[in-house]
Amino acid sequence: MDRDDLIEHLKFARELGVAGISTDPAWRERSDNVDRSVRLQADLDRPAEAGHYDQKTISLTPVDALAAVRADIGDCTRCKLHTQGRTQIVFGVGNPEADLMFVGEAPGGEEDIQGVPFVGRAGQLLTKIIEAIGLKREDVYIANVIKCRPPQNRNPEPDEVATCEPFLFQQIDIIKPKVIVALGKFGAQTLLRTLDPISRLRGRVFEYRGSKLIPTFHPAYLLRNPSSKREVWEDMKLVRQILAES
Repeated sequence: MDRDDLIEHLKFARELGVAGISTDPAWRERSDNVDRSVRLQADLDRPAEAGHYDQKTISLTPVDALAAVRADIGDCTRCKLHTQGRTQIVFGVGNPEADLMFVGEAPGGEEDIQGVPFVGRAGQLLTKIIEAIGLKREDVYIANVIKCRPPQNRNPEPDEVATCEPFLFQQIDIIKPKVIVALGKFGAQTLLRTLDPISRLRGRVFEYRGSKLIPTFHPAYLLRNPSSKREVWEDMKLVRQILAES
């Protein structure tokens, strides 16, 4: 779907009464009885004093639903990162119906330039890891917790995570992967709401939003610590096993 088609699609959705993507926490709850589609919820005629919303829903394909989320983000100014040197939004890339999804921390310098996650040296290593389990990069979906590059590649701050993570939750709920691989300490700790180190988290399988979540070392860490590739390979064999059995 190109830009003009997306605009027309969203105009049509608005005519049906869909005002946009809901930011209500209920969005984060998965609905397993809707297969490969997403319900976009709109706040219609919100009572000034009431605590409820009258809602209409439509079903979109994963491609269209992801495009709608990207359109909702726009040229985001919701947090301070837009004033701190980011070039563009780095949304996500890959198969909208992927069985396997990778979630990293935030875009780096090369990603900020190209607008695509994991395209630098760490991204090249991630591609090799994906190919090692018999898949291609275009078979999976890759995204980050944060959609903008933090200055000097610092860790995202709590307010930035709180602002940006709902968009990641929407991506996960649209794609409905069988397995999510959390890359690195920050990604794993953010998704699992834990302070446990990645060394304690990796090698384990967690239930997460209807998927199996497997934390592992970030490819950038492997570039600095090649000896840890063996542990990552063990994690990826576990990923391959779960995908084969599901």
